[in-house]
Amino acid sequence: METHPEEEICTLDLHYIVFRQCNPEWRLLPHRVSNFDITYVIQGKACYTINGVKYDVSAGDMVCLPENVKKEAVTYPRQLMHCFSVNFQPKNLDRQSVKLPLPMINHIGVRNDLIQLFDDLVYSWREHRSGYRLKCRGILSLILYHILEATVFETFPSDLDNRIKNTLLYITKNYAQKLRVKKLAALAGLNPAYFGVLFKRVTGLKVNQYIANVRIHNAKTMLKSGAYRVAEVAECCGYNDAFHFYKHFKSIAGIPPSHYIPRISP
Repeated sequence: METHPEEEICTLDLHYIVFRQCNPEWRLLPHRVSNFDITYVIQGKACYTINGVKYDVSAGDMVCLPENVKKEAVTYPRQLMHCFSVNFQPKNLDRQSVKLPLPMINHIGVRNDLIQLFDDLVYSWREHRSGYRLKCRGILSLILYHILEATVFETFPSDLDNRIKNTLLYITKNYAQKLRVKKLAALAGLNPAYFGVLFKRVTGLKVNQYIANVRIHNAKTMLKSGAYRVAEVAECCGYNDAFHFYKHFKSIAGIPPSHYIPRISP
Protein backbone atom coordinates (compact mmCIF):
# COMPACT_ATOMS: atom_id res chain seq x y z
CA MET A 1 0.00 0.00 0.00
CA GLU A 2 1.47 3.33 -1.02
CA THR A 3 0.66 5.28 2.11
CA HIS A 4 2.96 7.29 4.32
CA PRO A 5 1.14 7.88 7.61
CA GLU A 6 4.35 9.01 9.29
CA GLU A 7 4.03 12.25 7.32
CA GLU A 8 0.96 13.06 9.44
CA ILE A 9 2.60 12.23 12.79
CA CYS A 10 4.01 15.28 14.53
CA THR A 11 4.23 13.87 18.05
CA LEU A 12 3.94 10.60 19.95
CA ASP A 13 2.32 10.74 23.38
CA LEU A 14 3.99 7.90 25.28
CA HIS A 15 2.09 6.08 28.04
CA TYR A 16 4.10 2.98 28.85
CA ILE A 17 7.04 1.01 27.48
CA VAL A 18 7.94 -2.39 28.89
CA PHE A 19 9.84 -5.61 28.22
CA ARG A 20 7.92 -8.64 29.48
CA GLN A 21 9.40 -12.01 30.40
CA CYS A 22 6.26 -13.95 31.19
CA ASN A 23 6.07 -16.55 33.93
CA PRO A 24 3.73 -19.57 33.63
CA GLU A 25 0.92 -17.73 35.45
CA TRP A 26 1.08 -14.58 33.31
CA ARG A 27 -2.13 -13.38 31.71
CA LEU A 28 -3.77 -10.15 30.61
CA LEU A 29 -7.27 -9.82 32.00
CA PRO A 30 -9.99 -8.67 29.57
CA HIS A 31 -9.85 -4.90 29.05
CA ARG A 32 -10.25 -2.18 26.46
CA VAL A 33 -7.04 -0.97 24.87
CA SER A 34 -6.37 2.69 25.49
CA ASN A 35 -4.42 4.58 22.83
CA PHE A 36 -2.40 2.60 20.24
CA ASP A 37 -0.81 -0.61 21.49
CA ILE A 38 2.07 -2.56 19.93
CA THR A 39 3.47 -5.88 21.15
CA TYR A 40 6.51 -7.44 19.48
CA VAL A 41 7.02 -11.10 20.40
CA ILE A 42 10.67 -12.18 20.30
CA GLN A 43 10.45 -15.52 22.09
CA GLY A 44 7.84 -18.10 23.07
CA LYS A 45 4.15 -18.12 22.35
CA ALA A 46 0.86 -16.69 23.61
CA CYS A 47 -2.84 -16.73 22.81
CA TYR A 48 -4.47 -13.31 22.35
CA THR A 49 -8.23 -12.88 22.30
CA ILE A 50 -9.09 -9.71 20.38
CA ASN A 51 -12.73 -8.68 20.21
CA GLY A 52 -13.67 -12.27 20.98
CA VAL A 53 -11.44 -13.87 18.33
CA LYS A 54 -8.47 -16.01 19.41
CA TYR A 55 -5.04 -15.59 17.78
CA ASP A 56 -1.91 -17.62 18.50
CA VAL A 57 1.18 -15.40 18.32
CA SER A 58 4.79 -16.54 18.46
CA ALA A 59 8.33 -15.23 18.02
CA GLY A 60 8.50 -12.71 15.19
CA ASP A 61 4.84 -11.70 15.38
CA MET A 62 3.75 -8.08 15.79
CA VAL A 63 0.40 -7.32 17.44
CA CYS A 64 -0.83 -3.79 16.61
CA LEU A 65 -4.09 -2.72 18.23
CA PRO A 66 -5.97 0.58 17.88
CA GLU A 67 -7.76 2.11 20.85
CA ASN A 68 -11.04 0.66 22.12
CA VAL A 69 -10.25 -2.87 20.96
CA LYS A 70 -11.03 -5.45 23.66
CA LYS A 71 -8.17 -7.84 24.38
CA GLU A 72 -6.96 -10.50 26.78
CA ALA A 73 -3.99 -12.85 26.59
CA VAL A 74 -2.31 -15.83 28.19
CA THR A 75 1.11 -17.35 27.57
CA TYR A 76 1.85 -21.04 27.02
CA PRO A 77 3.57 -22.50 30.13
CA ARG A 78 6.03 -24.54 28.06
CA GLN A 79 6.71 -21.69 25.62
CA LEU A 80 6.81 -18.60 27.82
CA MET A 81 6.45 -15.39 25.83
CA HIS A 82 9.09 -12.66 25.88
CA CYS A 83 7.93 -9.45 24.27
CA PHE A 84 8.22 -5.68 24.05
CA SER A 85 5.04 -3.67 24.58
CA VAL A 86 4.49 0.02 23.85
CA ASN A 87 1.35 2.08 24.44
CA PHE A 88 1.22 5.50 22.80
CA GLN A 89 -0.93 7.94 20.86
CA PRO A 90 0.29 9.31 17.51
CA LYS A 91 -0.99 12.84 16.87
CA ASN A 92 -0.83 15.35 14.06
CA LEU A 93 0.04 19.05 14.11
CA ASP A 94 -3.44 19.90 15.44
CA ARG A 95 -3.02 17.42 18.31
CA GLN A 96 -5.60 15.10 16.79
CA SER A 97 -5.13 11.35 16.86
CA VAL A 98 -3.64 9.72 13.77
CA LYS A 99 -4.77 6.26 12.66
CA LEU A 100 -1.96 3.90 11.72
CA PRO A 101 -3.02 1.43 8.99
CA LEU A 102 -1.10 -1.48 10.46
CA PRO A 103 -2.22 -5.12 10.23
CA MET A 104 -3.59 -6.31 13.56
CA ILE A 105 -1.42 -9.44 13.54
CA ASN A 106 1.60 -9.69 11.28
CA HIS A 107 4.73 -11.81 11.15
CA ILE A 108 7.82 -9.71 10.47
CA GLY A 109 10.36 -12.09 11.98
CA VAL A 110 12.78 -11.80 14.88
CA ARG A 111 14.90 -8.92 13.63
CA ASN A 112 18.05 -7.86 15.44
CA ASP A 113 17.69 -4.25 14.26
CA LEU A 114 14.24 -3.98 15.84
CA ILE A 115 15.31 -5.75 19.03
CA GLN A 116 18.21 -3.32 19.47
CA LEU A 117 15.87 -0.35 18.99
CA PHE A 118 13.33 -1.74 21.45
CA ASP A 119 16.12 -2.47 23.97
CA ASP A 120 17.29 1.14 23.69
CA LEU A 121 13.72 2.36 24.01
CA VAL A 122 13.06 0.36 27.19
CA TYR A 123 16.40 1.39 28.73
CA SER A 124 15.85 5.08 27.98
CA TRP A 125 12.32 4.95 29.38
CA ARG A 126 13.49 3.31 32.61
CA GLU A 127 16.46 5.63 33.16
CA HIS A 128 14.37 8.82 33.12
CA ARG A 129 17.40 10.93 32.35
CA SER A 130 17.08 14.52 31.22
CA GLY A 131 15.41 14.60 27.80
CA TYR A 132 14.43 10.92 27.94
CA ARG A 133 10.94 11.52 26.50
CA LEU A 134 12.38 13.26 23.46
CA LYS A 135 14.84 10.41 22.95
CA CYS A 136 12.09 7.79 23.36
CA ARG A 137 9.89 9.56 20.81
CA GLY A 138 12.79 9.53 18.34
CA ILE A 139 13.48 5.82 18.85
CA LEU A 140 9.80 4.92 18.62
CA SER A 141 9.47 6.95 15.41
CA LEU A 142 12.25 4.87 13.87
CA ILE A 143 10.62 1.64 15.10
CA LEU A 144 7.31 2.70 13.56
CA TYR A 145 9.02 3.42 10.26
CA HIS A 146 10.54 -0.06 10.18
CA ILE A 147 7.18 -1.65 11.07
CA LEU A 148 5.38 0.34 8.38
CA GLU A 149 8.11 -0.52 5.89
CA ALA A 150 7.64 -4.22 6.61
CA THR A 151 3.83 -4.29 6.77
CA VAL A 152 2.26 -1.42 4.83
CA PHE A 153 4.63 0.03 2.24
CA GLU A 154 5.34 -1.89 -0.95
CA THR A 155 8.22 -3.75 0.70
CA PHE A 156 5.84 -6.50 1.72
CA PRO A 157 7.02 -9.34 3.99
CA SER A 158 7.95 -12.41 1.99
CA ASP A 159 5.35 -14.62 3.70
CA LEU A 160 2.39 -12.33 2.94
CA ASP A 161 -0.39 -14.19 1.13
CA ASN A 162 0.27 -13.46 -2.55
CA ARG A 163 -3.44 -13.10 -3.29
CA ILE A 164 -3.74 -10.26 -0.79
CA LYS A 165 -0.37 -8.79 -1.78
CA ASN A 166 -1.47 -8.57 -5.41
CA THR A 167 -4.77 -7.03 -4.31
CA LEU A 168 -2.98 -4.33 -2.31
CA LEU A 169 -0.80 -3.49 -5.29
CA TYR A 170 -3.85 -3.37 -7.54
CA ILE A 171 -5.64 -0.98 -5.16
CA THR A 172 -2.54 1.22 -4.95
CA LYS A 173 -2.43 1.59 -8.74
CA ASN A 174 -6.19 1.80 -9.39
CA TYR A 175 -7.59 3.59 -6.32
CA ALA A 176 -9.25 6.27 -8.50
CA GLN A 177 -11.38 3.67 -10.28
CA LYS A 178 -14.62 2.14 -9.05
CA LEU A 179 -13.35 -0.78 -6.95
CA ARG A 180 -15.90 -3.37 -5.89
CA VAL A 181 -15.22 -6.21 -3.48
CA LYS A 182 -16.59 -8.76 -5.94
CA LYS A 183 -14.16 -7.63 -8.64
CA LEU A 184 -11.17 -7.66 -6.28
CA ALA A 185 -12.17 -11.10 -5.01
CA ALA A 186 -12.39 -12.39 -8.58
CA LEU A 187 -8.92 -10.99 -9.35
CA ALA A 188 -7.63 -12.83 -6.28
CA GLY A 189 -9.40 -16.03 -7.35
CA LEU A 190 -11.50 -16.18 -4.17
CA ASN A 191 -15.18 -16.01 -3.36
CA PRO A 192 -16.17 -12.59 -1.93
CA ALA A 193 -17.01 -13.83 1.58
CA TYR A 194 -13.69 -15.62 2.13
CA PHE A 195 -11.78 -12.83 0.41
CA GLY A 196 -13.23 -10.29 2.86
CA VAL A 197 -12.29 -12.43 5.87
CA LEU A 198 -8.74 -13.05 4.59
CA PHE A 199 -8.24 -9.40 3.66
CA LYS A 200 -9.20 -8.19 7.14
CA ARG A 201 -7.09 -10.88 8.79
CA VAL A 202 -4.02 -9.66 6.90
CA THR A 203 -4.57 -5.88 6.94
CA GLY A 204 -6.75 -5.39 10.01
CA LEU A 205 -9.20 -3.40 7.85
CA LYS A 206 -12.27 -4.19 5.78
CA VAL A 207 -11.70 -3.89 2.03
CA ASN A 208 -13.67 -0.65 1.66
CA GLN A 209 -11.93 0.87 4.70
CA TYR A 210 -8.56 0.09 3.16
CA ILE A 211 -9.55 1.59 -0.19
CA ALA A 212 -10.81 4.73 1.58
CA ASN A 213 -7.49 5.09 3.44
CA VAL A 214 -5.54 4.87 0.18
CA ARG A 215 -7.78 7.42 -1.51
CA ILE A 216 -7.68 9.90 1.37
CA HIS A 217 -3.90 9.61 1.66
CA ASN A 218 -3.52 10.53 -2.00
CA ALA A 219 -6.10 13.29 -1.60
CA LYS A 220 -4.06 14.82 1.24
CA THR A 221 -0.95 14.76 -0.93
CA MET A 222 -2.76 16.56 -3.76
CA LEU A 223 -4.31 19.16 -1.45
CA LYS A 224 -0.96 19.92 0.20
CA SER A 225 0.49 20.81 -3.20
CA GLY A 226 -1.90 23.77 -3.41
CA ALA A 227 -2.45 23.09 -7.11
CA TYR A 228 -5.95 21.59 -6.90
CA ARG A 229 -9.41 22.55 -5.70
CA VAL A 230 -11.22 20.19 -3.31
CA ALA A 231 -13.71 19.14 -6.02
CA GLU A 232 -10.87 18.26 -8.40
CA VAL A 233 -9.12 16.19 -5.75
CA ALA A 234 -12.32 14.33 -4.90
CA GLU A 235 -12.82 13.35 -8.56
CA CYS A 236 -9.17 12.36 -9.06
CA CYS A 237 -9.33 10.10 -6.00
CA GLY A 238 -12.41 8.17 -7.06
CA TYR A 239 -15.23 10.19 -5.49
CA ASN A 240 -18.11 11.32 -7.70
CA ASP A 241 -20.00 12.68 -4.70
CA ALA A 242 -18.36 15.66 -2.94
CA PHE A 243 -20.33 15.04 0.26
CA HIS A 244 -19.16 11.41 0.35
CA PHE A 245 -15.56 12.57 -0.12
CA TYR A 246 -15.88 15.18 2.64
CA LYS A 247 -17.39 12.61 5.02
CA HIS A 248 -14.64 10.03 4.35
CA PHE A 249 -11.89 12.64 4.53
CA LYS A 250 -12.96 14.06 7.89
CA SER A 251 -13.52 10.59 9.34
CA ILE A 252 -10.01 9.42 8.38
CA ALA A 253 -7.96 12.63 8.61
CA GLY A 254 -9.87 14.17 11.52
CA ILE A 255 -10.19 17.57 9.81
CA PRO A 256 -11.93 18.88 6.66
CA PRO A 257 -10.07 18.65 3.33
CA SER A 258 -9.88 22.44 3.05
CA HIS A 259 -7.53 22.49 6.06
CA TYR A 260 -4.86 20.74 3.99
CA ILE A 261 -4.73 23.47 1.37
CA PRO A 262 -1.75 25.78 2.04
CA ARG A 263 -2.72 29.28 3.07
CA ILE A 264 -1.33 32.04 0.89
CA SER A 265 0.22 34.82 2.90
CA PRO A 266 -1.09 38.29 2.05
